[in-house]
Amino acid sequence: MAETASAQPADMSYREEEASFYHEASLNAAWVGSRLALGALTFGFGAFVFAFFYLRSTDSFGRWYPAGFHAPGTDLGTLIMALVVASAAIQTLALQQLKHGRKAPWTAGALTALALGLAAIGVQVWQLLNLPFFPGSSGFASVFVGFSPVFAALVFVTMLWLHMLIGRSRPLPEMSFVEQPPTYAAAFAVQRFQASLSSFTLVWNYLAAVTIVMWVLFYLVH
Repeated sequence: MAETASAQPADMSYREEEASFYHEASLNAAWVGSRLALGALTFGFGAFVFAFFYLRSTDSFGRWYPAGFHAPGTDLGTLIMALVVASAAIQTLALQQLKHGRKAPWTAGALTALALGLAAIGVQVWQLLNLPFFPGSSGFASVFVGFSPVFAALVFVTMLWLHMLIGRSRPLPEMSFVEQPPTYAAAFAVQRFQASLSSFTLVWNYLAAVTIVMWVLFYLVH
């Protein structure tokens, strides 16, 4: 699934050449922007991981995990993690169908991934509204309550991104993913969609990996 514009012919008009320039810039922006986003997210999530291990190691006044403290249920945490990982895996697998020119299977997979991601948000919101502890009752509670809303908001934004991609894919002909479209405008539209979809897949898989890491910390290590 190519994501770069084809070679420019010598007889390309000035308007077409200018459009090609902006098209290449948008493809590069999608690639660079997604990598910068991963770097920013890593710094943000790294702060929670650092706080987790720092507060856990110092355990000031025994307030990291005090006696009688009730942690959130492992079943809900596992369900949230499973929903996010399944969503990322299904979308990634469905993407292979799109690369072979089969748009319908990808659309079905993307809609399934969207539903699973939204379900993960719903479960996490329900969990936050029914916590067995107050937000500042312990060091563990502070890190957990700090991380969970941030992560839920990021998942929501990512699912909104996926919803927009599904909408953008509707007017694109199925064969345009394996054959060169007849016009520059059509080719550019397909390539920009491909670049955005690749960036989304990278970010969503990254968030799925973060979910696994934080699940281990909150429910296995704590």
